[in-house]
Amino acid sequence: MSGHSKWATIKHKKGALDAKRGKIFTRLIKEITISAKQGGGDPDGNPRLRGAIAAAKAENMPADNIKRAIQRGTGELEGVNYEEITYEGYGPGGVAVIIDVLTDNKNRAVSEIRHAFTKNGGNLGEANSVSWMFSKKGVIVIAKDAASEDRITEVVLDAGAEDLSDEGDNWEVLCDPKDYESVTEALKTAKITPEHAEVTKIASTYTKLEGTQANAMGRLLETLEDLDDAQNVYSNFDFDEAPEED
Repeated sequence: MSGHSKWATIKHKKGALDAKRGKIFTRLIKEITISAKQGGGDPDGNPRLRGAIAAAKAENMPADNIKRAIQRGTGELEGVNYEEITYEGYGPGGVAVIIDVLTDNKNRAVSEIRHAFTKNGGNLGEANSVSWMFSKKGVIVIAKDAASEDRITEVVLDAGAEDLSDEGDNWEVLCDPKDYESVTEALKTAKITPEHAEVTKIASTYTKLEGTQANAMGRLLETLEDLDDAQNVYSNFDFDEAPEED
């Protein structure tokens, strides 16, 4: 099994931004609420809610917060009515960008996103303008000192994993979203604890930028991720080639 999705690099930088902003709980609560609204409040029969709860627990969210978010989604408690929307666009140098939004004000959300693109040398695109470049995958990152490559391969292949790659200090497992739970459960049974695991969108190819374009692209992603309505921001920007700013 081989390959390179660049997820480890991108997730590391995105994770640092998320932690800096202190918005993780807000986004998780929104995800739990919309998941419960769409699929019901029982995680056993709602895979999306089950995944959202697992992500919340991984961030040490109190059980009461999780419970209230579910109850707002099912209507047991009064709550905000969120709308789920995906926007697509192009950054400097034609970099593809996707923004998943959960918002109670669509006009505000699209206005802020359009402004972020315009200010940083990009433009908001039409629906499906760049989504064809991305595929939905389960991504599981495992520290190399947690288990050997042979052991991880043995565990995840039988559970439905598609790929295992060497990402420096970590192993990265990719799988189809439908096999995500079986792969994570197999690792749990084998007592192998991932550093990070989630279903996300991965680009098929990555775009390298230099100089001012690379810096502008970095600012665009930061601006988009800073928006209250943005749940997830994906791009095919090659962070490995981006210069560090002072």
